[in-house]
Amino acid sequence: MQLSYQGKDYDVVIEKKRGQRNTYIRVKKDLKVTVTTGFLTSTHFIHTLIEENYDKICKMIDAQEIKRKNNQGFFYLGKQYVIIYSNQEGISFSGDKVYMHHDFDLDVWYKKQAKTLFLEHFEEMYQKFSREIPHPSLRIRKMTTRWGVCNTKTHVITLNLELIKRDISYLDYVIAHEMSHLIYGDHSASFWKVVGENIPNYKKYREEMKEF
Repeated sequence: MQLSYQGKDYDVVIEKKRGQRNTYIRVKKDLKVTVTTGFLTSTHFIHTLIEENYDKICKMIDAQEIKRKNNQGFFYLGKQYVIIYSNQEGISFSGDKVYMHHDFDLDVWYKKQAKTLFLEHFEEMYQKFSREIPHPSLRIRKMTTRWGVCNTKTHVITLNLELIKRDISYLDYVIAHEMSHLIYGDHSASFWKVVGENIPNYKKYREEMKEF
């Protein structure tokens, strides 16, 4: 089964699970339209549901297409570079180009840059944070579904390594967001008030980061 949109055909994958009561439609990173439903759901019902939600599905496809575009290629601190492979050691930048050897380990380089930059901004945010909070510890790792995580019991904040690819303003927003959880563990209005005290334009950053 396929769904046609703007001259392209997108595969529709039906996943039937035991005990599943509701039916959900999602568009995954590979641009497959995935329908998750129960074993007893009829094919006719699924076809009808897709037809009724065609416009919504197309918007989900558009959103994933934007994410794919924003994640393809080499990004560093919000700027996209064209990779030029050479025989040089290390990495160097010139305009919109980045030069490196074929064997250059980008992940190791990203981690090295993040370790210094993230800690610097982490400490700056803590020093100027609008509320009194315990000094949190910083961890950095690659995550697929979150930009940051705060353990309110151990006071450990984990930042997504992928932030090194984005403009520094997003890093500051995520840090302030996670530090605010040391005041409120939920996402209540009170929580967002604290975030706003430290990042007045947080709504703008929050919305823009959905495209990553």
